[in-house]
Amino acid sequence: MQQYVVPQYIDVEDKIIGPITIRQFIIILFAILADFLFYKLLLFVYFIIVFLIWTGFWVVVAFTKINGQSFHYFLLNVANTFKKPTLRIWQPYISSDDLKLSAKGESPKVISVVINKERPTQSKLSELSLLINTGGIYKPEI
Repeated sequence: MQQYVVPQYIDVEDKIIGPITIRQFIIILFAILADFLFYKLLLFVYFIIVFLIWTGFWVVVAFTKINGQSFHYFLLNVANTFKKPTLRIWQPYISSDDLKLSAKGESPKVISVVINKERPTQSKLSELSLLINTGGIYKPEI
């Protein structure tokens, strides 16, 4: 039977210059090129302010990790969180045609569903409470 080498440390990025990875190098290179453009286009006082903010942001993006993820993945997750609704409600009475209409921007027809259930009687409630209190040992007569 042949033995195969199983790759280890697959989540570790390749390093190119000391401890700097390819991703970090590209991000810092982008920040430096943008800083050069700011230096040519802005007055020196404004350049210093923009330089500190711009370069500081990109250094944070390049070198910071949150919960083991790169910072840019964190920013993408934050953007997706604010973009998506926070409350999800299951509505089984909406058909797939209605969903397609709402995806296109049209308003689907609204169907109000009223479910009528019998109210439990006093004896049924007492049986249920006895069943819960005994931890399922009591078996109600069906």
